[in-house]
Amino acid sequence: MASNLPFITDDQFDWLQSNGRLALARQHQDEAFDPMPVVKLFTPDAGATWLLTEIDPEAHFAFGLCDLGLGSPEIGSVSLEELAQLRGLMNRPIVQDLHFRPTQPLSAYAR
Repeated sequence: MASNLPFITDDQFDWLQSNGRLALARQHQDEAFDPMPVVKLFTPDAGATWLLTEIDPEAHFAFGLCDLGLGSPEIGSVSLEELAQLRGLMNRPIVQDLHFRPTQPLSAYAR
């Protein structure tokens, strides 16, 4: 399935969905799931950043570390449709950090 999102490639979208299915399966088995981020998104004209690890396979929500630049990042879900519509202070859309290479699981970034 194609992402139709300018800030996530089709391969990343597939990887995020695969992680979402794995997270759901592990949740049903009461197993922990702490994957590495797949993609880092940010607003080039504001202080917001998202490290996404998975997409709910049944909805258009992503899960990861969300930092709106207010000093209190949170692990949680975010609507991909809302991210696609979001603009920063100079009306610039969200972009992907092409230089980001995850080195640790999401929980380590949250700490």
